[in-house]
Amino acid sequence: MAASSSMLTAASLSFSALPASRLRAAPPTSASFAAPRRAAAALVVVRAAKSTAAAEAAPKKKRATGITQPKPVSPALQAIVGAPEIPRTEALKRLWAYIKQHNLQDPADKKVVVCDEKLKGLFAGRERVGFLEIAKLLNPHFVK
Repeated sequence: MAASSSMLTAASLSFSALPASRLRAAPPTSASFAAPRRAAAALVVVRAAKSTAAAEAAPKKKRATGITQPKPVSPALQAIVGAPEIPRTEALKRLWAYIKQHNLQDPADKKVVVCDEKLKGLFAGRERVGFLEIAKLLNPHFVK
Protein backbone atom coordinates (compact mmCIF):
# COMPACT_ATOMS: atom_id res chain seq x y z
CA MET A 1 0.00 0.00 0.00
CA ALA A 2 2.79 2.37 0.83
CA ALA A 3 4.55 1.46 -2.39
CA SER A 4 1.58 2.40 -4.54
CA SER A 5 1.05 5.83 -2.90
CA SER A 6 4.72 6.77 -3.18
CA MET A 7 5.00 5.97 -6.86
CA LEU A 8 5.76 8.98 -8.93
CA THR A 9 5.01 9.32 -12.58
CA ALA A 10 7.00 11.15 -15.21
CA ALA A 11 4.15 13.66 -15.57
CA SER A 12 4.26 14.58 -11.88
CA LEU A 13 8.01 15.29 -12.08
CA SER A 14 7.68 17.79 -14.93
CA PHE A 15 8.80 21.27 -13.87
CA SER A 16 7.67 23.16 -16.91
CA ALA A 17 4.40 23.50 -18.74
CA LEU A 18 6.33 24.11 -21.99
CA PRO A 19 6.96 21.26 -24.38
CA ALA A 20 10.43 19.81 -24.46
CA SER A 21 11.03 21.10 -28.00
CA ARG A 22 10.78 24.71 -26.80
CA LEU A 23 13.04 24.08 -23.83
CA ARG A 24 15.97 23.14 -26.06
CA ALA A 25 16.14 26.29 -28.16
CA ALA A 26 19.27 27.16 -30.10
CA PRO A 27 21.77 29.38 -28.26
CA PRO A 28 21.55 33.08 -29.18
CA THR A 29 23.86 34.25 -31.91
CA SER A 30 26.17 37.22 -31.70
CA ALA A 31 23.92 39.13 -34.12
CA SER A 32 21.08 39.13 -31.60
CA PHE A 33 23.34 40.92 -29.06
CA ALA A 34 24.67 43.52 -31.51
CA ALA A 35 21.63 45.81 -31.48
CA PRO A 36 21.43 46.16 -27.66
CA ARG A 37 25.19 46.75 -27.49
CA ARG A 38 24.99 49.51 -30.09
CA ALA A 39 22.08 51.09 -28.22
CA ALA A 40 24.00 50.96 -24.93
CA ALA A 41 27.09 52.51 -26.55
CA ALA A 42 24.97 55.29 -28.05
CA LEU A 43 23.41 55.94 -24.64
CA VAL A 44 26.85 56.27 -23.05
CA VAL A 45 27.90 58.77 -25.73
CA VAL A 46 24.71 60.81 -25.20
CA ARG A 47 25.22 60.85 -21.41
CA ALA A 48 28.85 61.92 -21.80
CA ALA A 49 27.82 64.74 -24.15
CA LYS A 50 25.19 65.94 -21.68
CA SER A 51 27.65 65.92 -18.77
CA THR A 52 30.28 67.89 -20.70
CA ALA A 53 27.65 70.36 -21.89
CA ALA A 54 26.50 70.83 -18.30
CA ALA A 55 30.08 71.31 -17.13
CA GLU A 56 30.75 73.89 -19.85
CA ALA A 57 27.61 75.85 -19.02
CA ALA A 58 27.96 78.57 -16.40
CA PRO A 59 27.57 76.78 -13.05
CA LYS A 60 24.86 78.17 -10.84
CA LYS A 61 26.03 78.90 -7.34
CA LYS A 62 23.70 78.18 -4.49
CA ARG A 63 22.84 81.16 -2.38
CA ALA A 64 24.77 81.05 0.87
CA THR A 65 22.58 80.45 3.91
CA GLY A 66 23.11 79.70 7.57
CA ILE A 67 26.74 79.28 8.61
CA THR A 68 27.99 79.71 5.05
CA GLN A 69 26.49 83.19 4.71
CA PRO A 70 29.00 86.02 5.24
CA LYS A 71 28.27 88.14 8.32
CA PRO A 72 30.01 91.23 9.68
CA VAL A 73 32.46 90.48 12.49
CA SER A 74 33.74 92.36 15.52
CA PRO A 75 37.10 94.20 15.42
CA ALA A 76 38.69 91.56 17.70
CA LEU A 77 37.79 88.75 15.32
CA GLN A 78 38.62 90.91 12.30
CA ALA A 79 42.19 91.30 13.62
CA ILE A 80 42.66 87.52 13.44
CA VAL A 81 40.72 86.55 10.31
CA GLY A 82 41.60 89.66 8.32
CA ALA A 83 38.16 90.34 6.81
CA PRO A 84 35.32 92.63 7.89
CA GLU A 85 32.66 90.18 6.68
CA ILE A 86 33.14 86.41 6.65
CA PRO A 87 31.12 83.17 6.97
CA ARG A 88 31.38 81.25 10.26
CA THR A 89 32.93 78.26 8.52
CA GLU A 90 35.72 80.35 7.02
CA ALA A 91 36.24 82.21 10.31
CA LEU A 92 36.82 78.90 12.13
CA LYS A 93 39.25 77.75 9.44
CA ARG A 94 41.26 80.96 9.66
CA LEU A 95 41.19 80.91 13.47
CA TRP A 96 42.62 77.37 13.51
CA ALA A 97 45.22 78.41 10.94
CA TYR A 98 46.22 81.28 13.28
CA ILE A 99 46.40 78.90 16.27
CA LYS A 100 48.58 76.40 14.41
CA GLN A 101 50.77 79.08 12.84
CA HIS A 102 51.57 80.60 16.24
CA ASN A 103 51.87 77.17 17.94
CA LEU A 104 49.20 77.94 20.54
CA GLN A 105 48.03 74.38 21.21
CA ASP A 106 49.00 72.88 24.56
CA PRO A 107 51.77 70.33 23.82
CA ALA A 108 50.45 67.93 26.46
CA ASP A 109 46.82 68.16 25.33
CA LYS A 110 46.28 69.25 21.73
CA LYS A 111 42.56 69.79 22.43
CA VAL A 112 43.38 72.86 24.51
CA VAL A 113 44.40 76.23 23.08
CA VAL A 114 46.71 78.43 25.16
CA CYS A 115 45.58 82.00 24.36
CA ASP A 116 47.91 84.83 23.40
CA GLU A 117 46.85 88.50 23.74
CA LYS A 118 44.74 88.53 20.55
CA LEU A 119 42.91 85.35 21.54
CA LYS A 120 42.36 86.55 25.11
CA GLY A 121 40.49 89.54 23.68
CA LEU A 122 38.49 87.21 21.48
CA PHE A 123 37.71 84.62 24.18
CA ALA A 124 36.67 86.99 27.02
CA GLY A 125 40.09 87.06 28.73
CA ARG A 126 40.41 83.28 29.22
CA GLU A 127 43.92 81.81 29.41
CA ARG A 128 43.00 78.34 28.07
CA VAL A 129 40.10 77.28 25.84
CA GLY A 130 38.97 73.79 24.83
CA PHE A 131 38.49 73.21 21.12
CA LEU A 132 34.80 72.43 21.60
CA GLU A 133 34.23 75.83 23.25
CA ILE A 134 35.70 77.89 20.41
CA ALA A 135 32.58 77.99 18.21
CA LYS A 136 30.45 78.96 21.21
CA LEU A 137 32.84 81.74 22.22
CA LEU A 138 32.83 83.15 18.67
CA ASN A 139 29.05 83.75 18.64
CA PRO A 140 29.17 87.24 20.18
CA HIS A 141 31.71 88.34 17.58
CA PHE A 142 29.30 87.89 14.68
CA VAL A 143 27.24 91.09 14.50
CA LYS A 144 23.64 90.47 13.63
